[in-house]
Amino acid sequence: MAYHIFIDGEAGTTGLQIRERLEAREDIRLIQIDPERRKDAEARREAFARADVAILCLPDDAAREAVRLCEGLDVRLIDASTAHRVDKAWVFGFPELNKDNRARIAEAGFVSNPGCYSTGSIAMIAPLVAAGLIAPDEALSINAVSGFTGGGKNLIAEYETGEAPAHFVYGLNQNHKHIPEIVQQGGLTVQPIFAPSVGNFAQGMAVQLPLRLDRRRSIPALHDALAAHYAGEHFVHVLDLGEPGARIVPTALNGTNMMHISVQGDQDTGCATIVAVLDNLGKGASGASVQNLNIMLGLDETIGL
Repeated sequence: MAYHIFIDGEAGTTGLQIRERLEAREDIRLIQIDPERRKDAEARREAFARADVAILCLPDDAAREAVRLCEGLDVRLIDASTAHRVDKAWVFGFPELNKDNRARIAEAGFVSNPGCYSTGSIAMIAPLVAAGLIAPDEALSINAVSGFTGGGKNLIAEYETGEAPAHFVYGLNQNHKHIPEIVQQGGLTVQPIFAPSVGNFAQGMAVQLPLRLDRRRSIPALHDALAAHYAGEHFVHVLDLGEPGARIVPTALNGTNMMHISVQGDQDTGCATIVAVLDNLGKGASGASVQNLNIMLGLDETIGL
């Protein structure tokens, strides 16, 4: 049986990578419309009507418009934009979030794909809140560096023409679009301080969560809680203590749907940093979309990944 999938916005960075992951599969038939009609509401609604699942790779307002276009149609949606990530009518598309979330995705009509920064942040924070090792009202800070593809076509063009700097920090007004989903899905009641940055590499990401240690919140306790949460997961691995070594490389998992989490620090100084490494266009975008699609279709979630 072949499933019919429509990628609305397939010409964008995320859409292109989703298409690349799906177009060679025999169990998938991609629905495409004439590029000249890609913004034509009638053509898009016809494509939605033919699809079993549609994946929205659009700016927020366009994603909301697409949802309105789908009213009355028997099509399930995955939204890769920010538009619905804290909307309780949508299931948050991080299957590894808790023991129930994969089943919720499987049954959902509407799945909101997480953002790249938030995937790494939530993956570290949520299990530790659940384990009582981070208080929901704790004052946290998150630091991160991403490849420039996360900034969209304009930023990609800056780097490709050599106009952009080697590295820059941004979003320090603390209203980054990923913060609300980090708070909600991380189980927090206090907004963390978030300091994202961009480096001169196309893909890859490292998200860092500094924590103070005490007698209960030790390095082994943090590691064990994370390892227990992700035990048996295919795409999220908690590295052994001491790994990956002296240098953590944001690009280490490029081209994959993997995420590695490691606990770093020194018990004697009382300081630790948990680090999540992932491909911002893999587990942080297109790979996660395909993983959610597989789950929604009742397939092995690793197919095509």
